[in-house]
Amino acid sequence: MQIKKDSVVSLSYILKQDDAEGAVIEIAKESEPLVFLYGAGHMIPKFEEYLTDLKSGDNFEFTLASVDAYGDFEDDAIIDLDKQIFSIDGVIDEEMLTIGNLIPMRDNQGHMLQGKVVSVNDDSVKMDFNHPMAGKTLHFSGKIIDVRLASSEELSHGHVHGDGGHQH
Repeated sequence: MQIKKDSVVSLSYILKQDDAEGAVIEIAKESEPLVFLYGAGHMIPKFEEYLTDLKSGDNFEFTLASVDAYGDFEDDAIIDLDKQIFSIDGVIDEEMLTIGNLIPMRDNQGHMLQGKVVSVNDDSVKMDFNHPMAGKTLHFSGKIIDVRLASSEELSHGHVHGDGGHQH
């Protein structure tokens, strides 16, 4: 079966920064593959586009420019926040505000964001809300392990069930 909308795809891959000779960022082994519902909006659209029509046993290799992956790095996504917003019951957990820590937060519209602590001073905390992979060119190489039709339950839930998927 070829990969198309509403397929469940299992694949192994090596993700490297920049190109085939770049630093390894992530690996999904055949024994622990990435399993996802193709076309459900959970993956980078260009990533899925490169996999379209591949089938079990096919190898793949492609490079995504940052604009086609997690976007360009945006200086505007680094902001200073009043240190008091990090207080809980009037106490600021200084350990939480360690440089490099990732802190889940919400914006003014209630959307979840992941911010990285860049610096801390007496009155403010500089946070970086860029995706950790923003501004990076990503090189993927791997193999399609399995392709199958998604069940009606998987389609209605919008995710894969069973091995490699969501366990209800």
